[in-house]
Amino acid sequence: MGSTSAVLHRYRYYSRLAPHTDSAFQMPDHVVPPDFYIVVPIITEGKQSSLITIFSLWNTMMGTSILSMPWAIRQAGFATGISLLLLMAILMFYTSYRILKAMQSMGKLDSGIDFSDVCHMILGRWAQVLAVVSSLLTLLGGAIVYWILLSNFFFNVVNFIYHHSSSPHSSVSNGTDYVCPSMSPPSHHGNHSNHSGSFLASPHPHDEVYDRVWDEQYTVPFFLIAVVGPLINFKSPTFFTKFNALGTLSVTYLVSFVAVKASKWGFHLNFQGVDIPNDLHNIYIPDFRGTFAALTGIAALAYFVQNCVISICRNQRHPENNIRDLTIAYILVAVTYIYMGVMFYSAFPLNKDCIEDNLLNNIADTDIMAFVARIGLFFQMICVFPLLLYIFRAQLLFSLFGDVWPSVKHVLGLNVLLVAVCVVFAVFLPHIGSIIGFVGAFCGFSYAILLPCLVHMRTLFNNGELSILTVVFHSTLILLGLANFIGQFLILGKT
Repeated sequence: MGSTSAVLHRYRYYSRLAPHTDSAFQMPDHVVPPDFYIVVPIITEGKQSSLITIFSLWNTMMGTSILSMPWAIRQAGFATGISLLLLMAILMFYTSYRILKAMQSMGKLDSGIDFSDVCHMILGRWAQVLAVVSSLLTLLGGAIVYWILLSNFFFNVVNFIYHHSSSPHSSVSNGTDYVCPSMSPPSHHGNHSNHSGSFLASPHPHDEVYDRVWDEQYTVPFFLIAVVGPLINFKSPTFFTKFNALGTLSVTYLVSFVAVKASKWGFHLNFQGVDIPNDLHNIYIPDFRGTFAALTGIAALAYFVQNCVISICRNQRHPENNIRDLTIAYILVAVTYIYMGVMFYSAFPLNKDCIEDNLLNNIADTDIMAFVARIGLFFQMICVFPLLLYIFRAQLLFSLFGDVWPSVKHVLGLNVLLVAVCVVFAVFLPHIGSIIGFVGAFCGFSYAILLPCLVHMRTLFNNGELSILTVVFHSTLILLGLANFIGQFLILGKT
């Protein structure tokens, strides 16, 4: 514990750990985008190949945003969605590139310091504080999204078991594996996402008591406390860091899952039709929608790697290839996200307004492939959630008390507060698309765009090389990041 405190005292704030099996603090690579983490970097000897560097960057950016990509395209429109996913990839690549170049020009890439230290040296203490606050808020946002998803997966996994144990398979599946929760008759118990209520599948013969007790929005988030609560109070997260491979397996399975569903459903696109709201079978594909800020917010988080790009690239065997590898990684990430969004959006056989911010919500809870995805993601997130809270707790308590474990009372009190916040969101605002959008827009503006651009301009100014064109270009990027954050408020209630 003393060594942990000593490392934390170095004030390193990353979202990822260096991706090496010899790292004592290695964390799961994927489930939530990297800005949901604050990571203590470990200086390791540079011995990874370009292939490992590219894969590490790709794997780090593959997060829970992947589940929301079809919904994001629905909010932006088909052509606009694809275009914005590409443009956001270019923007986030550029600021990541700027961070690498800043470290290289200062000769600090191999020194063990991180970008927040560079911000402190060039911009002042306020910039480092902003980086830390951004990391804390994104950690909290990550914990909230996890709790909502864990509740969703827990609810549907139990429903699957209940349906298949109480009804013959034919009566619960009815030949359909897709549902439209938003256009289904609401449950009389108020469960907005009880997919079994969809009239596309035979109503499941739920017992009234079962419906009352097992409700995704109002009871499952509380039942989840009994499952997760005992896991978040460990002094050391070592056990939970051994499940790195689950992240890659999850992404691979989801990519295959969407491909299988698309091959079964075919493609359902109609660019010439008329939008008829609440018509379940009306297929109309708009190229532009005014709620496109939902996509840019999610994309800012999906492409976020700025606070760990240094820790990954400093281990490169050939540092001169870092920019090339970063470019390839961003191309692969963009292709993966666009594939997931476009494939599911194009293939979904009902009104596109049915698409949920978690694509698995559009799959019947009796579907076996969806059951495998949900139970796999559930156990993966069970392993990662304690890490999220551990890092948040370690940073906050050490900053306040100089110790990551000042007392059992402090730890339990903070854990209870964090879990209470997560439960409140799961009950009253269980919309991961909106939460990811806000977190991504804020993080994208503050850490991914504002700080790299200011560091670059200040460095040029100090060297007497700053031009008007450079100021205009980078100021425009900063304004775009701010507009993205403001846009999240403008679309509230419209998504």
